[in-house]
Amino acid sequence: MYSDSADLYGTVLAVQANFYRVGIDLGSDREILLCTRRARLKKIGQTVMVGDRVRVEEADFVDKQGAIVEVCPRKTEIDRPPVANAEQVLLVFAIEEPSLDAWQLSRFLVKAESTGLDIILALNKIDLVSSEAIEEWRKRLRDWGYEPFFVSVAEDRGISELLARLNAKITLLAGPSGVGKSSLINRLIPDVSQRVGEVSGKLQKGRHTTRHVELFALAEDSGFLADTPGFNQPDLDDGPDRLAWYFPEARERLEGGNCQFNDCTHRNEPNCVVRGDWERYEHYLEFLEESIERESTRQRTPEEESSLKLKIRGAGVATYEPKLESKKYRRHSRRGQHQARERYENQSLQNIDNDDEDW
Repeated sequence: MYSDSADLYGTVLAVQANFYRVGIDLGSDREILLCTRRARLKKIGQTVMVGDRVRVEEADFVDKQGAIVEVCPRKTEIDRPPVANAEQVLLVFAIEEPSLDAWQLSRFLVKAESTGLDIILALNKIDLVSSEAIEEWRKRLRDWGYEPFFVSVAEDRGISELLARLNAKITLLAGPSGVGKSSLINRLIPDVSQRVGEVSGKLQKGRHTTRHVELFALAEDSGFLADTPGFNQPDLDDGPDRLAWYFPEARERLEGGNCQFNDCTHRNEPNCVVRGDWERYEHYLEFLEESIERESTRQRTPEEESSLKLKIRGAGVATYEPKLESKKYRRHSRRGQHQARERYENQSLQNIDNDDEDW
Protein backbone atom coordinates (compact mmCIF):
# COMPACT_ATOMS: atom_id res chain seq x y z
CA MET A 1 0.00 0.00 0.00
CA TYR A 2 1.38 3.39 -1.01
CA SER A 3 -0.07 6.78 -0.21
CA ASP A 4 1.03 10.23 -1.33
CA SER A 5 -1.58 11.93 0.86
CA ALA A 6 -0.48 15.23 2.39
CA ASP A 7 -2.77 14.71 5.38
CA LEU A 8 -1.11 11.80 7.16
CA TYR A 9 -0.14 12.74 10.71
CA GLY A 10 1.65 10.82 13.41
CA THR A 11 3.79 10.98 16.54
CA VAL A 12 7.58 10.61 16.55
CA LEU A 13 8.32 7.61 18.76
CA ALA A 14 12.12 7.45 18.49
CA VAL A 15 15.02 9.34 16.93
CA GLN A 16 18.36 7.82 16.02
CA ALA A 17 20.93 9.13 13.56
CA ASN A 18 18.93 10.58 10.63
CA PHE A 19 15.89 8.33 10.99
CA TYR A 20 12.63 8.76 12.83
CA ARG A 21 10.18 6.08 13.92
CA VAL A 22 6.73 7.61 13.44
CA GLY A 23 3.43 6.14 14.62
CA ILE A 24 0.94 7.09 11.88
CA ASP A 25 -2.66 7.64 13.00
CA LEU A 26 -5.01 5.43 10.98
CA GLY A 27 -8.29 5.62 12.82
CA SER A 28 -8.14 3.20 15.74
CA ASP A 29 -4.91 1.66 14.41
CA ARG A 30 -1.32 2.93 14.37
CA GLU A 31 1.18 2.06 11.62
CA ILE A 32 4.91 2.46 12.34
CA LEU A 33 7.01 3.99 9.55
CA LEU A 34 10.75 4.62 9.43
CA CYS A 35 10.99 8.18 8.11
CA THR A 36 13.61 10.64 6.95
CA ARG A 37 13.41 14.42 7.32
CA ARG A 38 12.99 16.66 4.31
CA ALA A 39 16.09 18.74 3.51
CA ARG A 40 13.96 21.88 3.66
CA LEU A 41 13.34 21.35 7.37
CA LYS A 42 17.06 21.00 7.99
CA LYS A 43 17.81 24.17 6.06
CA ILE A 44 15.41 26.24 8.16
CA GLY A 45 16.78 24.70 11.36
CA GLN A 46 13.63 22.75 12.22
CA THR A 47 14.53 19.92 14.56
CA VAL A 48 12.44 16.79 14.98
CA MET A 49 12.10 15.49 18.53
CA VAL A 50 10.58 12.46 20.17
CA GLY A 51 6.97 13.38 20.92
CA ASP A 52 6.58 15.73 17.97
CA ARG A 53 3.36 15.64 15.96
CA VAL A 54 4.45 15.54 12.31
CA ARG A 55 2.97 15.44 8.83
CA VAL A 56 4.28 12.64 6.63
CA GLU A 57 4.30 12.32 2.84
CA GLU A 58 5.36 9.50 0.49
CA ALA A 59 4.08 6.97 3.02
CA ASP A 60 4.86 3.45 1.84
CA PHE A 61 3.02 0.98 4.07
CA VAL A 62 4.64 -2.01 2.36
CA ASP A 63 8.26 -1.04 2.95
CA LYS A 64 7.30 0.95 6.07
CA GLN A 65 8.90 4.20 4.90
CA GLY A 66 7.97 7.85 4.66
CA ALA A 67 9.24 11.43 4.80
CA ILE A 68 8.55 14.06 7.45
CA VAL A 69 7.58 17.33 5.76
CA GLU A 70 6.13 19.36 8.64
CA VAL A 71 6.45 19.60 12.43
CA CYS A 72 3.34 20.79 14.25
CA PRO A 73 3.64 23.50 16.94
CA ARG A 74 4.78 22.09 20.28
CA LYS A 75 2.85 22.43 23.53
CA THR A 76 5.98 21.86 25.60
CA GLU A 77 9.67 21.20 24.92
CA ILE A 78 12.22 19.62 27.25
CA ASP A 79 15.92 19.70 26.33
CA ARG A 80 17.16 17.03 28.74
CA PRO A 81 15.76 14.57 27.94
CA PRO A 82 14.85 15.86 24.44
CA VAL A 83 11.07 15.33 24.34
CA ALA A 84 8.28 17.45 22.86
CA ASN A 85 4.66 17.73 24.04
CA ALA A 86 5.22 15.97 27.37
CA GLU A 87 2.63 16.89 30.02
CA GLN A 88 3.88 15.17 33.16
CA VAL A 89 6.84 13.43 34.78
CA LEU A 90 6.54 10.02 36.44
CA LEU A 91 9.32 9.61 39.00
CA VAL A 92 9.81 6.00 40.06
CA PHE A 93 11.74 5.09 43.20
CA ALA A 94 12.03 1.88 45.18
CA ILE A 95 11.02 2.02 48.81
CA GLU A 96 13.48 -0.83 49.44
CA GLU A 97 16.27 -2.63 47.51
CA PRO A 98 17.69 -0.06 47.15
CA SER A 99 16.46 1.74 50.26
CA LEU A 100 14.73 5.05 49.59
CA ASP A 101 17.15 7.92 50.18
CA ALA A 102 15.50 11.25 51.04
CA TRP A 103 18.35 13.39 49.67
CA GLN A 104 18.42 11.60 46.30
CA LEU A 105 14.62 11.69 46.04
CA SER A 106 14.65 15.40 46.85
CA ARG A 107 17.19 16.06 44.10
CA PHE A 108 15.10 14.22 41.50
CA LEU A 109 11.97 16.07 42.59
CA VAL A 110 13.69 19.46 42.25
CA LYS A 111 14.87 18.55 38.77
CA ALA A 112 11.37 17.39 37.82
CA GLU A 113 9.86 20.61 39.21
CA SER A 114 12.23 22.64 37.01
CA THR A 115 10.58 21.20 33.86
CA GLY A 116 7.30 22.92 34.71
CA LEU A 117 5.42 19.67 34.09
CA ASP A 118 3.06 17.94 36.50
CA ILE A 119 4.77 15.41 38.77
CA ILE A 120 3.63 11.90 39.62
CA LEU A 121 5.67 10.06 42.26
CA ALA A 122 5.49 6.27 42.43
CA LEU A 123 7.24 4.22 45.12
CA ASN A 124 7.78 0.63 43.98
CA LYS A 125 8.53 -2.63 45.83
CA ILE A 126 6.09 -2.04 48.69
CA ASP A 127 5.88 -5.83 49.02
CA LEU A 128 9.29 -5.64 50.73
CA VAL A 129 8.26 -3.33 53.60
CA SER A 130 5.64 -3.18 56.33
CA SER A 131 2.41 -1.18 56.17
CA GLU A 132 3.79 1.02 58.97
CA ALA A 133 6.79 1.95 56.83
CA ILE A 134 4.49 2.82 53.93
CA GLU A 135 2.35 5.10 56.09
CA GLU A 136 5.45 6.76 57.51
CA TRP A 137 6.65 7.66 54.02
CA ARG A 138 3.15 8.73 52.97
CA LYS A 139 2.97 11.26 55.82
CA ARG A 140 6.52 12.45 55.22
CA LEU A 141 5.98 13.05 51.51
CA ARG A 142 2.68 14.85 52.14
CA ASP A 143 4.68 17.29 54.25
CA TRP A 144 6.94 17.75 51.24
CA GLY A 145 3.89 18.56 49.09
CA TYR A 146 3.43 15.26 47.24
CA GLU A 147 0.81 12.50 47.24
CA PRO A 148 2.71 9.39 46.11
CA PHE A 149 1.44 6.18 44.54
CA PHE A 150 2.61 3.07 46.39
CA VAL A 151 2.97 0.16 43.97
CA SER A 152 4.41 -3.29 43.62
CA VAL A 153 5.13 -4.40 40.09
CA ALA A 154 6.00 -7.87 41.35
CA GLU A 155 2.58 -8.31 43.00
CA ASP A 156 0.59 -6.10 40.59
CA ARG A 157 -0.50 -3.72 43.34
CA GLY A 158 -1.47 -0.13 42.60
CA ILE A 159 -0.73 -0.45 38.88
CA SER A 160 -4.27 0.17 37.59
CA GLU A 161 -4.58 3.37 39.67
CA LEU A 162 -1.24 4.59 38.33
CA LEU A 163 -2.20 3.76 34.74
CA ALA A 164 -5.33 5.89 35.07
CA ARG A 165 -3.12 8.95 35.71
CA LEU A 166 -1.19 8.29 32.48
CA ASN A 167 -4.25 8.13 30.25
CA ALA A 168 -4.11 10.15 27.00
CA LYS A 169 -0.91 12.01 27.91
CA ILE A 170 2.81 11.90 27.11
CA THR A 171 4.56 11.08 30.36
CA LEU A 172 8.31 11.20 31.03
CA LEU A 173 9.48 8.22 33.06
CA ALA A 174 12.57 8.86 35.20
CA GLY A 175 14.29 7.66 38.34
CA PRO A 176 17.53 6.08 39.53
CA SER A 177 18.71 2.68 38.37
CA GLY A 178 17.50 -0.54 39.93
CA VAL A 179 14.12 0.76 41.11
CA GLY A 180 12.04 -1.22 38.60
CA LYS A 181 11.43 1.23 35.74
CA SER A 182 11.92 -1.40 33.03
CA SER A 183 9.73 -3.86 34.93
CA LEU A 184 7.06 -1.18 35.20
CA ILE A 185 7.23 -0.55 31.44
CA ASN A 186 6.82 -4.27 30.81
CA ARG A 187 3.73 -4.24 33.04
CA LEU A 188 2.16 -1.12 31.54
CA ILE A 189 3.06 -2.07 27.96
CA PRO A 190 3.04 -5.88 27.64
CA ASP A 191 4.21 -5.86 24.02
CA VAL A 192 7.48 -4.14 24.90
CA SER A 193 10.49 -6.31 25.64
CA GLN A 194 12.71 -4.36 28.00
CA ARG A 195 15.79 -5.91 29.56
CA VAL A 196 15.47 -5.67 33.32
CA GLY A 197 18.60 -4.36 35.01
CA GLU A 198 20.05 -6.29 37.88
CA VAL A 199 20.75 -4.55 41.16
CA SER A 200 24.29 -4.79 42.42
CA GLY A 201 24.28 -6.65 45.71
CA LYS A 202 27.38 -4.83 46.87
CA LEU A 203 26.48 -1.24 46.04
CA GLN A 204 22.68 -1.54 45.96
CA LYS A 205 22.68 0.41 42.73
CA GLY A 206 21.21 -0.73 39.44
CA ARG A 207 22.74 -0.70 36.00
CA HIS A 208 21.24 1.57 33.36
CA THR A 209 19.09 -0.34 30.89
CA THR A 210 17.95 2.50 28.57
CA ARG A 211 20.06 3.91 25.76
CA HIS A 212 17.98 6.73 24.28
CA VAL A 213 14.58 8.35 24.64
CA GLU A 214 11.70 6.42 23.14
CA LEU A 215 7.91 6.67 23.33
CA PHE A 216 5.89 3.56 24.10
CA ALA A 217 2.15 3.49 23.45
CA LEU A 218 0.22 2.54 26.58
CA ALA A 219 -2.25 -0.29 26.38
CA GLU A 220 -5.98 0.51 26.29
CA ASP A 221 -5.61 4.28 25.85
CA SER A 222 -3.97 6.93 23.67
CA GLY A 223 -1.19 7.86 26.07
CA PHE A 224 2.56 7.46 25.65
CA LEU A 225 5.32 6.71 28.12
CA ALA A 226 8.72 8.23 27.37
CA ASP A 227 11.43 6.00 28.81
CA THR A 228 14.29 8.41 29.45
CA PRO A 229 17.90 7.39 30.05
CA GLY A 230 18.48 6.95 33.78
CA PHE A 231 20.52 9.45 35.76
CA ASN A 232 22.08 9.34 39.20
CA GLN A 233 22.99 13.01 39.63
CA PRO A 234 20.45 15.23 37.83
CA ASP A 235 21.88 18.69 37.19
CA LEU A 236 20.42 21.71 38.96
CA ASP A 237 21.12 24.22 36.22
CA ASP A 238 18.26 26.72 36.34
CA GLY A 239 20.05 29.24 38.55
CA PRO A 240 19.92 29.96 42.30
CA ASP A 241 17.19 32.61 42.02
CA ARG A 242 14.61 30.00 40.96
CA LEU A 243 15.63 27.13 43.24
CA ALA A 244 13.27 27.85 46.15
CA TRP A 245 10.26 27.72 43.82
CA TYR A 246 11.07 24.07 43.06
CA PHE A 247 10.32 23.10 46.67
CA PRO A 248 6.53 23.01 47.25
CA GLU A 249 7.08 23.79 50.94
CA ALA A 250 9.05 26.95 50.09
CA ARG A 251 6.74 27.85 47.22
CA GLU A 252 3.75 27.83 49.57
CA ARG A 253 5.54 30.25 51.89
CA LEU A 254 6.54 32.55 49.03
CA GLU A 255 3.00 32.62 47.66
CA GLY A 256 1.72 33.54 51.13
CA GLY A 257 4.07 36.47 51.66
CA ASN A 258 7.23 38.25 50.55
CA CYS A 259 10.73 38.31 51.93
CA GLN A 260 12.10 41.71 52.97
CA PHE A 261 14.65 41.68 50.14
CA ASN A 262 13.81 40.93 46.50
CA ASP A 263 17.12 39.08 46.05
CA CYS A 264 16.76 37.05 49.25
CA THR A 265 18.63 33.73 49.11
CA HIS A 266 16.67 32.46 52.13
CA ARG A 267 19.78 31.83 54.22
CA ASN A 268 20.65 34.55 56.76
CA GLU A 269 18.66 37.52 55.50
CA PRO A 270 16.27 39.18 58.02
CA ASN A 271 12.50 38.78 57.64
CA CYS A 272 12.80 35.81 55.27
CA VAL A 273 9.53 33.90 54.83
CA VAL A 274 11.21 30.73 53.52
CA ARG A 275 13.81 30.06 56.20
CA GLY A 276 12.35 27.90 58.92
CA ASP A 277 11.61 24.50 60.34
CA TRP A 278 10.78 22.32 57.36
CA GLU A 279 12.51 19.01 56.68
CA ARG A 280 14.03 19.74 53.30
CA TYR A 281 15.42 23.16 54.20
CA GLU A 282 18.87 21.60 54.60
CA HIS A 283 18.51 20.09 51.13
CA TYR A 284 17.65 23.53 49.80
CA LEU A 285 20.78 25.07 51.35
CA GLU A 286 23.01 22.33 49.92
CA PHE A 287 21.49 22.58 46.44
CA LEU A 288 21.75 26.38 46.64
CA GLU A 289 25.50 26.26 47.23
CA GLU A 290 25.89 23.95 44.24
CA SER A 291 23.71 26.17 42.08
CA ILE A 292 25.65 29.32 43.05
CA GLU A 293 28.95 27.61 42.21
CA ARG A 294 27.56 26.42 38.88
CA GLU A 295 26.37 29.94 38.05
CA SER A 296 29.75 31.38 39.00
CA THR A 297 31.54 28.88 36.77
CA ARG A 298 29.19 29.67 33.90
CA GLN A 299 29.93 33.39 34.18
CA ARG A 300 33.68 32.76 34.14
CA THR A 301 33.43 30.74 30.92
CA PRO A 302 34.54 32.78 27.87
CA GLU A 303 31.81 33.71 25.46
CA GLU A 304 31.40 31.47 22.46
CA GLU A 305 32.95 32.60 19.21
CA SER A 306 30.86 35.24 17.55
CA SER A 307 28.47 34.11 14.85
CA LEU A 308 29.17 37.35 12.93
CA LYS A 309 32.07 38.14 10.63
CA LEU A 310 33.58 41.55 9.88
CA LYS A 311 33.46 42.66 6.25
CA ILE A 312 35.09 45.84 4.84
CA ARG A 313 33.18 47.39 1.98
CA GLY A 314 33.93 50.31 -0.30
CA ALA A 315 35.19 53.54 1.26
CA GLY A 316 36.36 51.58 4.27
CA VAL A 317 32.85 51.00 5.61
CA ALA A 318 32.87 48.10 8.09
CA THR A 319 29.81 45.88 8.43
CA TYR A 320 29.03 42.61 10.20
CA GLU A 321 27.36 39.72 8.42
CA PRO A 322 26.27 36.28 9.67
CA LYS A 323 28.82 33.53 9.15
CA LEU A 324 27.58 31.00 6.63
CA GLU A 325 27.81 27.28 7.08
CA SER A 326 30.20 25.75 4.58
CA LYS A 327 28.29 22.48 4.63
CA LYS A 328 26.15 21.93 1.55
CA TYR A 329 22.74 20.31 1.86
CA ARG A 330 22.48 17.61 -0.71
CA ARG A 331 19.72 15.11 -1.27
CA HIS A 332 21.16 11.64 -0.90
CA SER A 333 20.60 9.06 -3.59
CA ARG A 334 17.90 6.43 -3.06
CA ARG A 335 20.59 3.76 -2.94
CA GLY A 336 22.45 5.65 -0.24
CA GLN A 337 19.26 6.14 1.75
CA HIS A 338 18.48 2.43 1.48
CA GLN A 339 21.97 1.46 2.69
CA ALA A 340 21.78 3.93 5.59
CA ARG A 341 18.38 2.54 6.55
CA GLU A 342 19.78 -1.00 6.63
CA ARG A 343 22.68 0.14 8.83
CA TYR A 344 20.23 1.85 11.20
CA GLU A 345 18.05 -1.26 11.51
CA ASN A 346 21.05 -3.53 12.09
CA GLN A 347 22.49 -1.14 14.68
CA SER A 348 19.15 -1.00 16.51
CA LEU A 349 19.09 -4.78 16.80
CA GLN A 350 22.66 -4.89 18.11
CA ASN A 351 22.08 -2.13 20.66
CA ILE A 352 18.74 -3.26 22.08
CA ASP A 353 20.38 -4.49 25.32
CA ASN A 354 22.98 -1.76 25.73
CA ASP A 355 22.71 0.90 28.41
CA ASP A 356 24.05 4.29 29.61
CA GLU A 357 23.41 8.05 29.32
CA ASP A 358 21.99 10.83 31.51
CA TRP A 359 18.78 12.80 31.74
